[in-house]
Amino acid sequence: MQPTTMATSSPRASALALLLCACLSASSFHVAISGPPAPGGGKDDFLSCLTKAVPPRLLFAKSSPAYGSVWSSTVRNIKFLSDKTVKPLYIVTPTEPCHIQATVSCGRRHGMRLRVRSGGHDYEGLSYRSDKAEPFAVVDLSKMRKVRIDGKQATAWVDSGAQLGEIYYAVAKETPKLGFPAGVCATIGVGGHFSGGGFGMMLRKYGTAADLVVDAKVVDAEGRLLDRKAMGEDLFWAIRGGGGASFGIVVSWQVKLVPVPPTVTVFQIHRGVKDGAVDLVAKWQQVAPSLPEDLMIRILAMGQDALFEALFLGTCKDLLPLMNARFPELGMKQADCNEMSWIQSVPFIPLGKSATVKDLLNRTSNIRAFGKYKSDYVRDPIPRGVWEKIFGWLAKPGAGVMIMDPYGGRISAIDDDATPFPHRQGMLFNIQYVNYWFGEGAGAQPNQWSRDMYAFMEPYVTKNPRQAYVNYRDMDLGVNQVVGDVSTYESGKVWGEKYFKGNFERLARTKAKVDPTDFFRNEQSIPPLLK
Repeated sequence: MQPTTMATSSPRASALALLLCACLSASSFHVAISGPPAPGGGKDDFLSCLTKAVPPRLLFAKSSPAYGSVWSSTVRNIKFLSDKTVKPLYIVTPTEPCHIQATVSCGRRHGMRLRVRSGGHDYEGLSYRSDKAEPFAVVDLSKMRKVRIDGKQATAWVDSGAQLGEIYYAVAKETPKLGFPAGVCATIGVGGHFSGGGFGMMLRKYGTAADLVVDAKVVDAEGRLLDRKAMGEDLFWAIRGGGGASFGIVVSWQVKLVPVPPTVTVFQIHRGVKDGAVDLVAKWQQVAPSLPEDLMIRILAMGQDALFEALFLGTCKDLLPLMNARFPELGMKQADCNEMSWIQSVPFIPLGKSATVKDLLNRTSNIRAFGKYKSDYVRDPIPRGVWEKIFGWLAKPGAGVMIMDPYGGRISAIDDDATPFPHRQGMLFNIQYVNYWFGEGAGAQPNQWSRDMYAFMEPYVTKNPRQAYVNYRDMDLGVNQVVGDVSTYESGKVWGEKYFKGNFERLARTKAKVDPTDFFRNEQSIPPLLK
């Protein structure tokens, strides 16, 4: 689930609201590749190898005039637009799977580490930068974004370089009877989103995007192109929520499409602290996860305001009595209803009433900000008195936004180990803490609000481990330590169990089977459990 716009009279808040979708999409890096340097290898050998299989027009060296614009094209967090950022020596923009296979093979042969991005929105920038100085190349999948719909079978093959808006648009163009449950923001890259689970406004009806993946094509550490049958069920399980940075490069995904009704209803109701927002949020946390799965009500809390934003898979006529029976305190009225088709609701929710379906095809944004993001999960209701304190935190200078997505329904009905995404049974809601700021030289400012807020929330969220969502990538949770050119299991376990709980061990064992030398590696990739 990603941020959306929040109506307000404040010009600053309005600008920040636009950023919520423009800048704060899910982690979209798809995989990061690294491997032991080959004896005698080097950057010139890598490039020479690559040009034998990849057209030169698809390669960008640092000396290329277009290098800067290609590298920065999907950098949303501008704190990484810095001279201190460790950038790639080369960018490869493949158009065919064979180009990816050649890049993997050349990278291994000549010791050139690779990082791969699909949409490039990842919070920590690990798809296009390294945290430490090292030579590497980026495989940019933006030219591989085909979406092929099979309306009769209700399936689609989607390239990892596609963005979510392109899926939604293509599905609706084929038939208004089908949709797909994934993130709110249209510019999220498919590769990273699916690899981390991926959820949006239909999570309670259909679960995560990864839950609907039925096949995939992966380039593995040997440079082989594998489908589900060839890769085996362990690897197929791992790529559907295991974070996407460890096992191979997923070129494309086959997903099951889902039925949507002719009419859906959206409402966006603001309630301030003076209007009883504290009591309403305290009530919401118990009501929202137990509502019928056709209704999703999330909250965006900012300053002294709470926006209750909902998608109902049905008409206003059916929604009103449901709300009056289950959540009358919110005071929803018929005037709050916005009826439309499902595809119209997709741009409406993040972009507002003036948005059109064609806006889903816009792959770029001119609005960028500095940012820091963290996440939590809540299993037990938070006391009302604590919510009062939370709104106090939201009123502090430099405060960010809390985005809360209720679970229950389908996402919570699936076993915790069915996919690597483990945050399911008994979970009330997810929290995302979003902190952003503007200004020249602001990149040097501390990201203190998110961290202080995170520390305050510790008693009220999940424990042992304190869970986090991998698509809201957070390097504060820990990073890998590399010993003997292999990431250690012990260092990965520190952050890995927060993202994956008990599934982390299976992920690490799968890693050991498919990539024991830790070729696919980054600061938070799954380490191989070699025991």
